[in-house]
Amino acid sequence: MFTSILNDGTGNLTLLQGILCTGCSLLLGLWIAFIYTKQGSGSKSFRISIAILPAIVQSVIMMVNGNLGTGVAVLGTFSLVRFRSVPGSSKEILFIFFAMAIGLATGMGNLSFALFTAIVISAAFFLYSHINLFQGQLKDKELRIIIPEDLDYTEIFDDIFVRYVSHVEIIRVKTINLGSMFEILYHITMKDVHQEKAMIDEIRCRNGNLAVISAKRQANSDEL
Repeated sequence: MFTSILNDGTGNLTLLQGILCTGCSLLLGLWIAFIYTKQGSGSKSFRISIAILPAIVQSVIMMVNGNLGTGVAVLGTFSLVRFRSVPGSSKEILFIFFAMAIGLATGMGNLSFALFTAIVISAAFFLYSHINLFQGQLKDKELRIIIPEDLDYTEIFDDIFVRYVSHVEIIRVKTINLGSMFEILYHITMKDVHQEKAMIDEIRCRNGNLAVISAKRQANSDEL
């Protein structure tokens, strides 16, 4: 069903084959960038990079005459470059691998398989994004609480957490305002997300109405 357009028996790459593979890579790259943009995140430069990445990978694979092992080894040398930027989110890493997979397929001349893969993965991404299969992850929160330095932060909120939280872990404690206050970072899992306001109200009564910040837990958040 999935056959390569490069299997002509000669082993030589023609101009038409190069145009077809590169055109397919660029079109599918645009499709991947469109899917990523529909999620409403990411910079313009990242979307452009995602759109071009399949054509780059395809060019490397075709340059080594379809030798997949050699092509992957060449691409692996790119990992030696250290980019001075923050780590990407899990979704960004997913789309990078998505684009590379399409580039590998088009580089081997399997255009029909590349199209099939793009359709299936895109459909799966939209499906998983709109169903409640992973809804439980919304209960994972990052909680920052400011308290005066004369309060013992180790157990001050334990009775509140027992009522509203199924799991709590102190991630970081640091002093602020010249040591007059503590900022405590917790990772918590709510029992019921609808009770978040009630929990925050009780914490504010306990910490003297100082700042309380609750946010979605970031997988790659800097905790230092």
